[in-house]
Amino acid sequence: MKCATMFSTAILGLLLCSSIASAQEHAGPDGERLFRSRCGSCHGLNTGENRVGPHLFGVFGRAAGSVAGARYSNALRTSGFVWDEERLHAYLNNPRQVVPGTTMSASVRDQAQRSAIITYLQSLSAEPPN
Repeated sequence: MKCATMFSTAILGLLLCSSIASAQEHAGPDGERLFRSRCGSCHGLNTGENRVGPHLFGVFGRAAGSVAGARYSNALRTSGFVWDEERLHAYLNNPRQVVPGTTMSASVRDQAQRSAIITYLQSLSAEPPN
């Protein structure tokens, strides 16, 4: 009887741990919410919606420093690279290390938050959000 109780307790513990881990995965960082709170005050999502920084709609595959009407540092304008996932991870982690002379000082050091923001930007469709 004692063995059956211990076995039941162990099974219950495994199920509980599994449920908690599953709940934490589903409650992971929300890219849209993170974008709005960490990036949205300086960057818009609609084409032509430049703020302190350029709009980020269609950022993937776009040459750095190329949005018409946006204010860029000379360093970013002449950087010569195209935005992709790897470049965004590095830049968001430490903009001034990736592009010395950039005016962007905000960073997202948390890798999970960076990933969520980048995934959100990748998910934007061909039509700007309302």
